[in-house]
Amino acid sequence: MKPDPNGGEHHIPEPAIRPPIEVLYVEDDPGDVRLIREVMGQAALPVNLVIADTGRNALAYLAKKGRYRDAPRPDLILLDLNLPDINGRDLLTRIKRNTSLQPVPVVVLTTSDADEDILDSYQRGASCYVKKSRGLDGFLEIVTHLKNFWFTIVKYPPNPSKYKGI
Repeated sequence: MKPDPNGGEHHIPEPAIRPPIEVLYVEDDPGDVRLIREVMGQAALPVNLVIADTGRNALAYLAKKGRYRDAPRPDLILLDLNLPDINGRDLLTRIKRNTSLQPVPVVVLTTSDADEDILDSYQRGASCYVKKSRGLDGFLEIVTHLKNFWFTIVKYPPNPSKYKGI
């Protein structure tokens, strides 16, 4: 309590502590994963970054299977289209067909700039489509912009405690 000049007291609320933003990054390229970790580590807000290096591992995480049994629902999914097993297109479709995951924004972050990939991704429910830059500086700039937008401007849907996975 802080004294009031008029004789009363004012309650100054403590700032709310936000739980970490849960990010699932589905990517098989170790170099891209390293860069994302570096940029996310510099985020002003707390970020819990989980890496799935295959579509199967992403599905296991989202289904809360095995070692992911207690995994929280992600607030944001970063998805590469070109994965070694279940491709990103099919994974995107599965995510957006699941009612508990439909509200989760999915950012397609990939090397393709083919019009058919862009259109297909949006038709499958992608929130946005971003082409990765080939150069290190360009990729870092893109990831920094994504981080700034998705972590400071965007409001996320509530994360239901009833989430049981897909």
